[in-house]
Amino acid sequence: MTDDGTAATAAATGTLGYEQARDELIEVVRRLEAGGTTLEESLALWERGEELAKVCRHWLEGARARLDAALARPQDGGDEG
Repeated sequence: MTDDGTAATAAATGTLGYEQARDELIEVVRRLEAGGTTLEESLALWERGEELAKVCRHWLEGARARLDAALARPQDGGDEG
């Protein structure tokens, strides 16, 4: 097994948005659950799924950090409305 596939996968997942990665992950899971693939295909799908899950986790952690930062900021304006 070469690192070329791993590097290509990492490069491809690095540019995915959350929704793209999530949708592809759903498709990977669907294919794995459906069966009918060879062991090698199943392993490749599993590895792709792991990479996609990392991308999703990265986006969600970033969103959590942004929300936490926004909630930590003091409220401006005092008495509105």
